[in-house]
Amino acid sequence: MALPTNTYTSYDDANSIKTDLRDVIYNITPFETPFRAKCGKGSAKATLHEWTTQALRSSASNKHLEGDDTVAEQRTAVTRLTNSTQIFKNAVSVPGSDVGIDKAGKNRQMGYQMLLVAREQNLDVEKALFDNNARVNGANGTARELAGAPAWMTTNVNFVSASSGANPTGDGSDARTDSGAPTAFSQAKFDTVMQSIWENGGRPDTAYMSAFQLNKSLAFTGNNNQRANVVAADERVVNSISIYLTPWGQVGLQASRENRSRDVLILQDDMWEIAELRGARNTPLSVTGDSERRQLIQELTLVCKNEASSGIIADNTTT
Repeated sequence: MALPTNTYTSYDDANSIKTDLRDVIYNITPFETPFRAKCGKGSAKATLHEWTTQALRSSASNKHLEGDDTVAEQRTAVTRLTNSTQIFKNAVSVPGSDVGIDKAGKNRQMGYQMLLVAREQNLDVEKALFDNNARVNGANGTARELAGAPAWMTTNVNFVSASSGANPTGDGSDARTDSGAPTAFSQAKFDTVMQSIWENGGRPDTAYMSAFQLNKSLAFTGNNNQRANVVAADERVVNSISIYLTPWGQVGLQASRENRSRDVLILQDDMWEIAELRGARNTPLSVTGDSERRQLIQELTLVCKNEASSGIIADNTTT
């Protein structure tokens, strides 16, 4: 069908038609931080935060003669552990002209950008908590760094010793040594670490793993593979996909985007804590021209209250 001669169409009137731009910004970038959310919350009073741990001696035959003298046994001293606080900081600068500009999906550019910064910075914190990173105490010209979870665990571990794989010291002073010959994540590995945790008194709550390793867990078989969907029955935020029941306890399987895919961490949530030296603060920076500047800053560290409560399956293949 032909267009009648001299018909004035919307294409001819393009210069006077208003832009049809929705007043919404769509963003699906994930920003969940399940490990940080489940950790306990505490405070730090110095940039080098310290705490102590202790364990009971092993059980022994305990029998004595009637009426014999009593002799005190040697006792084990507590162990002092430390971790450094790490500063997380991001800033935004917006020109003064922003105040008068009509924008789609947001009123003030500064408020919107600071919202994005807050989410991004929380992801940075989550990544640091999961990193196989040694503690750095810092100095003039050297930033402090916190030791991540893999640097603490030595008791309940499954790793590949071949091709240089090795445990860390376990006090946050050094990182795990990754094996150059990783092997596939399996139910046997998982159950072995769960048994070790139980034998050492741990009560793990959550197993953090990448999507790749979570898919591996879907192949677990046997009577101990009893899985159930999680329903939030109280005010706690529950992100676990399912519960895995073993003879050594039940643990939630939590998909995590920020932990290393080669690591599966089985953690007792209340034995890990975020100690804040400075809570997250949104503060203005000095005005040096025709712009508004603000920063979001927080300083914190990770406290591993007792590493024997948790475990790690390291050196897993990721493809």
